[in-house]
Amino acid sequence: MRGTGVSRIQLRWRGDLRSIERYLGDHWERSYADLEWRGESPNRPMPWYFMAHDGKATHGYGVKTGAGALCFWTADSEGISLWADVRSGGVPVELGARTLNVADVICRQGKGGESAFAATQAFCRQMCPNPRLTDKPVYGTNDWNYAYGNSSAELISSVSGLISELSPDNDNRPYSVIDEGWQMGPYQNRYGYGPWVGNPRFGDMAAFATRLKGMGVRPGLWFRPLTHLDDSSESWRLSRDKSYLDPTIPETKEHVASHIRRFVDWGYEMIKHDFTTWDVLGNWGSGMGPNPTRDGWRLHDSSRTNAEVLTDLYRTIREAAGSARLIGCNTMSHLATGFHEVQRTGDDTSGRSWNRNRRMGVNTLAFRAPHHRTFYEVDPDIVSITKAVPWSLVEQWLRLVSESGTALFVAVEPSVVEPKHREALKKALAIAAKPQKIGEPLDWMETVCPRRWKLRGKTVEFAWMGESGAWPFSD
Repeated sequence: MRGTGVSRIQLRWRGDLRSIERYLGDHWERSYADLEWRGESPNRPMPWYFMAHDGKATHGYGVKTGAGALCFWTADSEGISLWADVRSGGVPVELGARTLNVADVICRQGKGGESAFAATQAFCRQMCPNPRLTDKPVYGTNDWNYAYGNSSAELISSVSGLISELSPDNDNRPYSVIDEGWQMGPYQNRYGYGPWVGNPRFGDMAAFATRLKGMGVRPGLWFRPLTHLDDSSESWRLSRDKSYLDPTIPETKEHVASHIRRFVDWGYEMIKHDFTTWDVLGNWGSGMGPNPTRDGWRLHDSSRTNAEVLTDLYRTIREAAGSARLIGCNTMSHLATGFHEVQRTGDDTSGRSWNRNRRMGVNTLAFRAPHHRTFYEVDPDIVSITKAVPWSLVEQWLRLVSESGTALFVAVEPSVVEPKHREALKKALAIAAKPQKIGEPLDWMETVCPRRWKLRGKTVEFAWMGESGAWPFSD
């Protein structure tokens, strides 16, 4: 009968887990300053996988990447549970005669003498047999954290020229990713929306890509695939919220693919696509808990689970992008592997608030570093050099990201650049352009914001708090 069926599946393994001292869980999409090792917390949902440390070894339990359901774990002293959300939209999936491969469960027994970080890294490699990896490190500039959508071709060119000048003269040139603000929507005060052509501050986007290449940078472009255009057919709209397009509709898929193909034809070598988890499911990862979307709403095609729908969308984007690199932002981590070379792993850092850089940036880099080059290239988000954020703190964040081996994107407010900034940037870009061993947080079991790191074979300690300490209010 339509409307009845299975929404969630629970599998329970009973056993004595009283020896486990700490658990580490992952997140649905980006992290939100909330990844940490904790003691037993039976109701804590741990999406995709978790690590369990017993004081001697660190064990892993999870599902392989590319699951057919949105999966999370819970753990307590008497056993562990795997929960699989097999809804389509907010109703039970209607499989018909089809069989769904819900998930491939996988575990790894830890080894004595192995660090928890090494164990987590090894388990991530085991969960993801076919990552799509870059042949060279990813680094460059992204304008969002100084322009915040108020950008222009001249402003982008100014910063791109600076980054090109300060980058090493080798065969791995930096990217210049043009974030929100280039298209017509922001020019009309409609952020997140198209039409996806250059607004009067940018003009011909193909000509601008050529201009950037002539400056020695590799052009990249930001895109929000599922916001509607004024002429989008009403039949393409998502039933949950008509502001967004339903990705199970063939015309929506072609709409998305045609835009990606056009950006690549313009000459853009990296496409950053954003907001698809929010636009489809109506929740940020921070608010999902065990329930990624509300009950009761339908996708156009109810025969596919939400996990399958998002995976199909990523596949559509990947195929349209061809050889261009992809950055997934607000994309499901465990589903994006194999499609995106780069994954934004945490919520936004900031050119206005140091507190967000410490909370979001340091936390995601520490706890998702094991994903780096096991799932994808980790992008912990932007290092911002602006007048609003103290250089004494930003300089440390710049060093951590550049020496960690993860993707380095910098946002540089042109008017604040002094010789000290140029010197630090030149050093950081030279390091980021070459492969580095992944940075390891050494005190990550004791804090959500690790201070002690192993970087390039040396132990380094940072001071993240600044003169006033943490800002406990919303930022």
